[in-house]
Amino acid sequence: MSLSRPTQPLAARFQALADPTRLRVLSLLRAMELAVGEIAQVLGQSQPNISHHVKVLDDAGLIERRKEGSFVYLGLSPQSRPLFELTAAWADDDSVAQFDADAARLEVVRAERAEAARRYFEAHAATWESVRALHVAECEIEQAIGAALGDGPLGVLLDIGTGTGRMLELFAARAERAIGVDRSSEMLRLARVRLDDAGVAGASLRQGDMFALPLGEDSVDSIILHHVLHFAQSPGAAIGEAARVLRDGGQLVVVDFAQHDRAELRERDAHLRLGFADEAMRGWFDGAGLALDRIDRLEGGELTVILWRGVKQGGVRRGHAVAGRRAA
Repeated sequence: MSLSRPTQPLAARFQALADPTRLRVLSLLRAMELAVGEIAQVLGQSQPNISHHVKVLDDAGLIERRKEGSFVYLGLSPQSRPLFELTAAWADDDSVAQFDADAARLEVVRAERAEAARRYFEAHAATWESVRALHVAECEIEQAIGAALGDGPLGVLLDIGTGTGRMLELFAARAERAIGVDRSSEMLRLARVRLDDAGVAGASLRQGDMFALPLGEDSVDSIILHHVLHFAQSPGAAIGEAARVLRDGGQLVVVDFAQHDRAELRERDAHLRLGFADEAMRGWFDGAGLALDRIDRLEGGELTVILWRGVKQGGVRRGHAVAGRRAA
């Protein structure tokens, strides 16, 4: 899936907007990504009727669809966002009142999502915390990621294996667009709740595999792989797939464990790799056309966390020192 859609005729877009229900749907999607059933619940209409209106909006290029398991989530396309300046200027009192009433009913959907996320988190919290207890504090890791990404704008940001959406919560504000991809529909639902609670607007969540990202070539500028690669059967293939969607001069930040001997993590937590050596990571980066220019080692727990940053060759980023030790 590419990040943009073919341009549609202007008249077709205005025709798609010439219906009160479709305007209400767009107003809801401006607040958050929603499934068709959730929209039907908020608007008090049947799912077939909402599906019809969604198809019209989709055909006009005003929304995007993303399938997650048995659900299809809808979000605004980049082309639709400028329309809200126009509708804000033209909206009458009755329309504003309708949009406000829909927004109030949307709180029911938020509450239902939050409850589902709470149950999922409680069921898995013990496992997550047992791994976190083995390494330095998450705040130290997050600071290191921020330092590796640099101080400038991140362009189009992709978080592979987004999990709870924490990386998007931290860095989406610095991005032109922020996209989170995860194979688990349950984790994506958890991420939606977290990002909504944090007030993160405009982040897009998609179901997909790290080995077959739902994005086009040369379409993103910054990529984060945070504690994901140890679940990969073929880490080199995952890095190669990340490099495929990365633009020249774009950066990939991989955060994972140094090599260790905690074999229980294989069976208890499904870790396929017991950490990584710098030379193995360098080989995968080189094979993917990425220049490894930074290595940070974060020690202080039973497991050492390492951050590796690579830049897609053709436009190597300048002005960033290699921390921990210099990459040759």
